[in-house]
Amino acid sequence: MSIISENGFNRNFNQVHENIFRLIACLCLAFIIMPGFSVKQKEIPAAEHGIGGGDFFQEAGSGDDYGILTSLRMNDFDIHTQIETAVPEPESLSKSRTLFYDSYTVEPGENISGLAIDFGLNQGTIVSVNKISNTRLLQIGKVLKIPNQDGILHAVKKGETISSIAGSYKADIEEIKIANELFSHRLKPGTDLFIPGAQLDWLKLQEINGDLFIWPVNGYITSNYGYRRDPFNASRRQFHSGIDIKGTTGTPIRAAMAGRVSMTGYDRILGNFVIINHHSGYRTVYGHMNVIRTRTGAYVGTGERIGDVGNTGSSTGPHLHFTVYKNGVTVNPRPLIR
Repeated sequence: MSIISENGFNRNFNQVHENIFRLIACLCLAFIIMPGFSVKQKEIPAAEHGIGGGDFFQEAGSGDDYGILTSLRMNDFDIHTQIETAVPEPESLSKSRTLFYDSYTVEPGENISGLAIDFGLNQGTIVSVNKISNTRLLQIGKVLKIPNQDGILHAVKKGETISSIAGSYKADIEEIKIANELFSHRLKPGTDLFIPGAQLDWLKLQEINGDLFIWPVNGYITSNYGYRRDPFNASRRQFHSGIDIKGTTGTPIRAAMAGRVSMTGYDRILGNFVIINHHSGYRTVYGHMNVIRTRTGAYVGTGERIGDVGNTGSSTGPHLHFTVYKNGVTVNPRPLIR
């Protein structure tokens, strides 16, 4: 009797143990597949992850999200790439900034184009704030002002307002006020106002860089622009309104810039001549031609042949007389020819 009782007790004990094990297994399975499963979060000081200020909470659980996190952690580079691209630009970088300048001394071999690249600015910005009229004359040792942002200077004229100036440059009034630290809308005529983001007119920059015209003829200059001794009367000085470029008779003469021919003909001083009107108030004159190869009213492109070098009119030998007008006034052509 005692043996049977002991065996029965053991069978009952094993059955209870097995039932408890099954119950625990079922609970665990239900807990794992339960929707929205998560575990408690562990608080980690932000300083350990390079974040300045506050606390960072790291999820240490499993479930559907756990698989995603695990796959991301397998490629640490991808995690950091995604985090970096998701972080918006700091607001301070996109806000308007107060203007300030650094100084820089020009060294041998440097030019405005290269300096603009080095400082991350437009050429027109450096040209404008330093009031450079000819970049080819940039001197070694010259101290330049280098602004902390792109823009150009505007000389305030009588009657102008911040609103009218901003409108002409399509600029923001508040940005102009912030850059120049203006506390009112009153502007004093003659003041240099910095216009953030504005760019120098393309044509103006071409003028300053000396890239406006091409050489109208192959040759060298025999007489410059300005006062000179009269080639027909050595005792008298005269103003030479252009430059003379020596050439052989028949050498092609080409339009220095695209434009429309406004006049052709013969003059006792210029001989056979051609006059071309260009954009922005420019006009060019070509004199002493042997042959005229265009006509009044024709549109000619830059470099198009308009005549041949000759010795007509008041001339001491075959050459081209080349004059440039800007808004009806003669200017020195040499700094404008690339």
